[in-house]
Amino acid sequence: MPHTARHVRDVAFVDGVRTPFGKAGSMYAETRADDLVVNCIRDLLRRNPQLPPERVDDVAIAATTQTGDQGLTIGRSAALLAGLPRSVPGYAIDRMCAGAMTAVTTTASGIAFGAYDAVIAGGVEHMGRHPMGEGIDPNPRFLSEQLVDPSALVMGNTAENIHDRYPHLTKERADAFAAASQAKLAKAYADGKIQADLVPVATRSTEEGWGLATKDEPPRPGTTVEALAELRTPFRAHGRITAGNSAGLNDGATASLLTDTGTATDLGLSPKMLLVAYAFTGVEPEVMGIGPVPATERALRQAGLSMDDIGLIEINEAFAVQVLAYLEHFGLADDDPRVNPYGGAIALGHPLASSGVRLMTQLARQFEERPDVRYGITTLCVGLGMGGTVVWENPHHASVAKENAAR
Repeated sequence: MPHTARHVRDVAFVDGVRTPFGKAGSMYAETRADDLVVNCIRDLLRRNPQLPPERVDDVAIAATTQTGDQGLTIGRSAALLAGLPRSVPGYAIDRMCAGAMTAVTTTASGIAFGAYDAVIAGGVEHMGRHPMGEGIDPNPRFLSEQLVDPSALVMGNTAENIHDRYPHLTKERADAFAAASQAKLAKAYADGKIQADLVPVATRSTEEGWGLATKDEPPRPGTTVEALAELRTPFRAHGRITAGNSAGLNDGATASLLTDTGTATDLGLSPKMLLVAYAFTGVEPEVMGIGPVPATERALRQAGLSMDDIGLIEINEAFAVQVLAYLEHFGLADDDPRVNPYGGAIALGHPLASSGVRLMTQLARQFEERPDVRYGITTLCVGLGMGGTVVWENPHHASVAKENAAR
């Protein structure tokens, strides 16, 4: 029997939420990783009551360290714990820092193909319970056969290597970018831009009893370049990478709801973003932070766009220097207003596998505020030398609304 030709469907990012991010082992010390995800899934369903739970076709949840309360095929276990029907399957994903991004792009591909109508995709990392690298056993061939430089296995060292490769990207510039990230986040909080997508989480402390996490724990408003200049450089004597110009060790979870545009219309859901293109690429592991550069170039080529077409950029701030290398490559200023207008991971934190959806949620909010912007991107670097980029279209843009009305 001949195959029936399949029409590729348009994919919509309908909604995204996240827990407040905590410092590793601090406010979430007594909270399970899977419970962080469950809070996000339940809140997505609460915010979108038009979606019958049985219409969720799959749940993809990423975790970098898939053990303990981040194991047991966390997409499936979190779906069951969240109260989704037992008919809803789920699975786990690992692409380190791009875990949640990969959960989105993988399930989005299923939607475009017609395998799914509605999915939940996100990520979690409880770095307080599961430190980065816990339980790993790198193959000795990596070093004995010089497949990678030894520095490639320590993320802070890879960032120092970028400083070495681009000496004009100085520590002073990195510190200035970091201080600006803190200031932008403080303003975004003051303007109420962050709170709407945060899921309150019940917490427990042996000293203080029960509490409720309602805001991010890592930010340090009022951070100055002068204060950052005094911080020690733990990865190298007289180095340039500090705790102030890089993302911290954090706990948190994210989740998003994706559908095809037809299902969104049928259910009365309002898309916040439309998927245009995505790409993942590999780079030298010892300078993994430059991964977003070729990933963005590839995604833009697929979309038939250039950086001049991009009105908003959400780039994960694993280290300030890797963001600066990205900006310089594309001819953007260190303080380009299109870049991380609400601040980034240096201020908010970076619970590894969860961050991709955090970027998307912030971009979706900015799209609502900026109907003049048609295209935006979310991008991040990935351990062991990779990068990932997703290009999004703003459904609130006049041209997009006109095209949709004409269909």
